Amino acid sequence: MTDLRRLEIIPVPGLPEVQPGDDLAGQVMDACTAPSDPPIGLLDHDVLVISQKVVSKAENKLVKVDPTDPQAHKPVVLEESVRVIRRRGDLIISQTKHGFVCASAGIDRSNVASDTAVLLPDDSDRSARRIRDAINGRLGVDVGIVVADTFGRPWRRGLTDVALGCAGIKPILDLRGTDDAVGRELQVTEVCIVDELAGAAELVRGKSNGIAVAIIRGVDPAWFGPGSVQDDIVRDPQEDLFR
Repeated sequence: MTDLRRLEIIPVPGLPEVQPGDDLAGQVMDACTAPSDPPIGLLDHDVLVISQKVVSKAENKLVKVDPTDPQAHKPVVLEESVRVIRRRGDLIISQTKHGFVCASAGIDRSNVASDTAVLLPDDSDRSARRIRDAINGRLGVDVGIVVADTFGRPWRRGLTDVALGCAGIKPILDLRGTDDAVGRELQVTEVCIVDELAGAAELVRGKSNGIAVAIIRGVDPAWFGPGSVQDDIVRDPQEDLFR
């Protein structure tokens, strides 16, 4: 019989307003293990998807901007960009030092004070590893961590969450060399697991309800292992047909 896997996506309420220097891993653990009905808890092979914004806040990746000027963060965008890909009016699509190609170098002013802009973490993979190590050390559970942010996509309208960093879970499920449902060998199929998990978690986290963390339960244990977004997902410009 085919193994039909069922996933559960659980929003985690109760995370306090994160401040620079906070123990984010501890806050996440406290929120996951707080008394609730039904209890949430953390289990081996759970995947925690955590908003990039709270990671950036905890790591003090914040800059002050003029609260009266909606474009005051644009000079910071250029500072955080290694290459401007496209401009259209006030919109800047640029490449960050991490290799991400995104709007405004990933800088965001939503859900923060009007005089503040939030930068991307310096290394979201490292941030994810720190959180995972802290959870394993304190609770003794083997979890995966995905640090997620909202990106637009070329050729498609609408936004979706993608992974900026991960730890404990393989970023890519490589299906090359396996057979499809009718027996043909797959030649190029590589599934970006961590992006799919980030997008799934956003369905319960939302954009305005204050839920910064979600747990995805039921993930295939075979998907767990080493890897990073920076090394395994970001495409080398020499392999990119559109840059």
